[in-house]
Amino acid sequence: MVAIPKPVPMTPQEYLDWEEKQPIKYEYMNGQVFAMTGGTIPHNDISVNLTAALKPHLRGKGFQQ
Repeated sequence: MVAIPKPVPMTPQEYLDWEEKQPIKYEYMNGQVFAMTGGTIPHNDISVNLTAALKPHLRGKGFQQ
């Protein structure tokens, strides 16, 4: 049997102090810390395509571009 340690919640300030020293990026949610995955080329393509499709519809509507 393998023991899995129970995660200890962090305060937002503890997380910020800890995260700036880490070699990879983390996400903080409700006191828990999760490693973020790196972006991929397909993910980047989706983001660019979505932005390109939405930009003409938002132009002149008061949204920041």
